[in-house]
Amino acid sequence: MRDAKPLVLDVDGTFLRTDLLYEGFWAGLGRTPLTTLRIVAAHVSDPARLKAALARAVPLRTDLMPVNPALAEVAAEAQAEGREVCLASASDRALVAPLAAQHGLSPRVFASDGRVNLKGAAKAGALVAAFGPRGFLYAGNEAADMAVWAHAETAIVMGRVPATSALPARGIGVVNLPGGWEIKALWKAVRPHQWVKNVLLILPLIAAHRFDLATLVPILVGMIAFSFAASAIYIVNDLLDLEADRLHPTKCRRPFASGAVPIRVGMLAFAVLACTALGLAVTLNGAFLGVIALYMLTSLAYSLRLKRMRWVDIATLASLYTIRVVAGAAAGAVDVSVYMLIFIFPIFISLGCVKRLTELTLATNDERLPGRGYGRPDRGDLLNVAGLGVFGALAIFFLYSVSDQGRALYPDTWLLWLAMVPMGGWLIRMVALGWYGKQDYDPIVFALKDKFGLGILMLTLSLMFWGAGLWAQWFGG
Repeated sequence: MRDAKPLVLDVDGTFLRTDLLYEGFWAGLGRTPLTTLRIVAAHVSDPARLKAALARAVPLRTDLMPVNPALAEVAAEAQAEGREVCLASASDRALVAPLAAQHGLSPRVFASDGRVNLKGAAKAGALVAAFGPRGFLYAGNEAADMAVWAHAETAIVMGRVPATSALPARGIGVVNLPGGWEIKALWKAVRPHQWVKNVLLILPLIAAHRFDLATLVPILVGMIAFSFAASAIYIVNDLLDLEADRLHPTKCRRPFASGAVPIRVGMLAFAVLACTALGLAVTLNGAFLGVIALYMLTSLAYSLRLKRMRWVDIATLASLYTIRVVAGAAAGAVDVSVYMLIFIFPIFISLGCVKRLTELTLATNDERLPGRGYGRPDRGDLLNVAGLGVFGALAIFFLYSVSDQGRALYPDTWLLWLAMVPMGGWLIRMVALGWYGKQDYDPIVFALKDKFGLGILMLTLSLMFWGAGLWAQWFGG
């Protein structure tokens, strides 16, 4: 079919379920944040130069980018009919040209070049110059594409673009394909199942035996604030980890990596969640605001750099869990014991090792984990550090039991020693499950859903309450 008119595909949000400009920005923040921010600051008012500078500074794996399956099918049918299938994008040519080659499309591409931002009227002019008026079919996804559809024979519309309803009256055919995103996909990106980790904020209340509403209510508000703050950081982490997630056997299905949710929507969600978290913190007290700000800054540092550093990442994870406990004390105005902080930190070190052990056990090869500093040969070292964490936690708990503070809160010291048996059993079981790959990728989430493990923890708490005399206080006898 020599006379078959070419099919021209927009890239961002159309052929790809992502946006190359935002991909470059977040990849740059993850690799060279200062350089990326300087590029944005220098060229924010000149989109063409901004895209060219980011493309030069931040190489992208365009072969990993999620393709819209509906449009890929249309492109394959067009090629079978003998049509030339071209890419036309406002993204930079340095990214668009290899993308076309990777998918077997025409080497003739239309893209921004550092001088002209090929969008809207500029793109329409370039395509009309190449193919003539009504000389091509064009697939796009947003109102800016109306300038191009006005000169096309057929408009292929991804998702809902209300303005296209006027095209048939102008003699332009319209083909609608499914597109857009769903709120449930964004909800998945927020990871509400991770909010259960914020139950750690209640630990100071339990340790201090402050079972009253005046203490509990602000801690519950603090848990909500931490949930929003954590979700904001999860979104940032996912945006920084797009390439690594696409190389992972299961994380490749995450909303941003798979293209189920646009990156710009994630950026807006991050801003809303972060502002809400800080707003709630302001309603409590300055100490809690400081703690949640520290948590968010540490989490950002972890996402940007620290998670790629062996052992530092585990220490940072343990610190982030410990900060939750401090936050609970700040929210409820409860004095947190130094013994308690020293006790829980090695527990969280062990659980951080369990997280990496699980990932390495479930890995399909001996290469280092994408975006991490560990490979399967490190499993033995991780097991040893986890074991040291278990021993350290139990030793510190024993020292606490014979301290003046421990004896004051728990008169029956022998019951604390007895509680160390299920406590140690729970910790050893968690390490073993991680070693054999029988856990979730997040040990805290797994622990709060593991019925057998929860039973062991409840037994431990029961013995501690008995040792504190709380059962007799609550139920008499």
